[in-house]
Amino acid sequence: MTSADQASSGAADGERVRRRITVRGAVQGVGFRPFVYTLAEEHGLTGWVTNGPDGVRAEVEGPAADVTAFAEAMATRPPPLAVVASVEQQAVPALNDGPGFTIRPSASGPGRTLIPPDTATCDACLAELADPADRRHRHPFITCTHCGPRFTVVTALPYDRPRTTMADLPLCADCAREYGDPADRRFHAQTVACPNCGPRLTLRRATGDPDGAHGADALAEARGLLAGGAILAVKGLGGYHLACDAGDATAVRTLRKRKNRGDKPFAVLADSLETVRRLARVDAAESDLLTGPRKPVVLLRRRPDAHDPDRTVAPDVAPGSPDLGVMLPYTPLHRLLLGLSGDPPGPPVLVMTSGNRSGEPIVTDDAEALTRLDGLADAWLAHDRPIHVPCDDSVVRVCAGAELPVRRSRGYAPLPLALPLPVVPALAVGGDLKNTFCAGDDRYAWLSAHVGDMDDLATLTAFERATAHLTGLTAVTPRLLVADRHPGYRSTQWARRAAEERGLPLRQVQHHHAHVASAMAEHALDGSAPVIGVAFDGTGYGDDGAVWGGEVLIADYDGFRRFAHLRYVPLPGGDAAVRNPYRMALSHLRAARLPWSPRLPCAQAAPHGERLLLERQLERGLNCVPTSSMGRLFDAVASLAGVCHRVEYEAEAAVRLENAALAGGSRSAADDEREGSYGFILGAADPDRPAVPLTADPGPVLAAAAADVLGGVPAPVVARRFHRAVTALVREVCAAARHATGVATVALTGGVFCNALLTETCSAGLEEDGFTVLRHRKVPPNDGGLALGQLIVAARTKE
Repeated sequence: MTSADQASSGAADGERVRRRITVRGAVQGVGFRPFVYTLAEEHGLTGWVTNGPDGVRAEVEGPAADVTAFAEAMATRPPPLAVVASVEQQAVPALNDGPGFTIRPSASGPGRTLIPPDTATCDACLAELADPADRRHRHPFITCTHCGPRFTVVTALPYDRPRTTMADLPLCADCAREYGDPADRRFHAQTVACPNCGPRLTLRRATGDPDGAHGADALAEARGLLAGGAILAVKGLGGYHLACDAGDATAVRTLRKRKNRGDKPFAVLADSLETVRRLARVDAAESDLLTGPRKPVVLLRRRPDAHDPDRTVAPDVAPGSPDLGVMLPYTPLHRLLLGLSGDPPGPPVLVMTSGNRSGEPIVTDDAEALTRLDGLADAWLAHDRPIHVPCDDSVVRVCAGAELPVRRSRGYAPLPLALPLPVVPALAVGGDLKNTFCAGDDRYAWLSAHVGDMDDLATLTAFERATAHLTGLTAVTPRLLVADRHPGYRSTQWARRAAEERGLPLRQVQHHHAHVASAMAEHALDGSAPVIGVAFDGTGYGDDGAVWGGEVLIADYDGFRRFAHLRYVPLPGGDAAVRNPYRMALSHLRAARLPWSPRLPCAQAAPHGERLLLERQLERGLNCVPTSSMGRLFDAVASLAGVCHRVEYEAEAAVRLENAALAGGSRSAADDEREGSYGFILGAADPDRPAVPLTADPGPVLAAAAADVLGGVPAPVVARRFHRAVTALVREVCAAARHATGVATVALTGGVFCNALLTETCSAGLEEDGFTVLRHRKVPPNDGGLALGQLIVAARTKE
């Protein structure tokens, strides 16, 4: 029996009853109190509603049947942005308190509620923005209860205007009237504003008047600068972007050079879905993501240049990539920058990349923006609504018809994930690449927005501020800290210091075990049965001190057994091998006893002197930690095939190898069969010791690929044959694991499974073999999802 059933049992439908109701979930900042008010009016109920520290609280009184219907509607048809976790009822004595229903001031006290993420501008606000007769025509900060900033402006709970960064912007009489009108869409909308009382735009040039231009003049000047080829720092919801005309090749090259971006693709902001369709193929799932309330960056397959005759996107936006990261305007300011009907012509597509220098966190503070982005931007388009917490754009792709998160941030954070098992209050700090952390308590886990790579003081400072903010909002007071086992991770070192300072225990979780646990938790597995965890990534600290990354684990939340892994090869020079894939290619060739033919692209890419030193280094084992990394094998094959020899961003070689494999468009099964595949050798490391993991020897793959390259086989064919070989290996190892253990559920996890081609083929093949396949759909398979796995492994309680 539900709480609603319990509250209403024993009461006749016409009997007058009173109920105290608590609604938990993401129910503040989403128009829930106005919704409750309207609902009570519809049913003719009396009482009140308020925001409390644990959600929305209400008391309603009236005929039993109406009260029951009221409570059911709260759960079944809440406002668009609300996420209702529970509706609890308690019978209280009727007060006969007269007609009317009221919204009371927010209550304080212990408890927890969930703050929703920032949400894209709704259609109703967009219509007002473009309507010359509306008083908010062209207002860059138009918002209502159904859209706008939430997470990035909330400073404390309960969620009311005085506890947001709008606190210093008092409402004008017109906005106050809307705010207090139950029939208005802005009834109790905390970020409501208009041109008379809202934030104000300011544009400053690097060498101009420090006072700059304001309001409409600032916007018009900004559009003119973008059309003229300038690079603009634009303050958004969760931080600054650097923007330029995506069709202006000179501007794009200048931005790339100033930001020291290398060849890493830029994301773009397009003015309409129609423009996006001219640039890329868009299926129904991708269209829903582009136009939905989250509006992330969606990775789309580009159309040939023939479909872009006007060059709305210059080649240097995403050099060499068949994918294009695209988003649609998610704030009114973005919409205005791209122009409304009747505006002077301007760029239909803008590069929109994080406002920071390479390796630093996104800039949120206006004063910092003027200094940290000096030399990057030609002008600054800012406003006086502070950003309380940074939040980068989310990045997703569609894989086999389902969403695959690559970076979970704006639009998603800080919505919690329901856990299959309760956890003690804990903070899991994640890894050092693509860092996100995770606060958890009882049955909820809150993953942070994307923090970034933990390689400088500014990122560490941002990480510390963000942990304090999220644990404060969620009322999680950690009794445990959780980190990776890598002793050199800055996140682990921070957790160790924090544990000592706070007198808390610190638990460390093996990297790939955390990846597998993350996939299990996302799919609500309770851990009572193990899974076959295929954890492929670039780098993870192994229990034997080696660099793991090509792992197949038999795992549950209690622990894991290493069932199989890629054969170890030396990682010559550590980070030097990561930055220069030709070093990994030569290391793999030597480990396979294959010659370094001077005709191979990887041998040609290595300078002669370095090649000699590398040979001696490998012979003597100097600074050559063994690695089983699948990510490094992708690097090796990318260089061997001549696709990529040096990388300027993480996983660049693997991305380029996937892109090469996708060259030429869609292929049939018959095409694949004719083209063939390479093959690993899977065998026991020690036949006399069955507990020793199986090893997958890539030697035959390297030998066949090298022969193909020397024989003039094109790189796309080599790339496809390699991808098929990895897929076949996954199927073979999982079949062996099922035979040995009886386990028939496979979790595909780790950064390598951001590769959509590999994920799709592995999933399809394993399902054909009768396995249940767990793929990431809520958290990234890369280290952006690591903290969730750390949390569930280390902090869960026994029920």
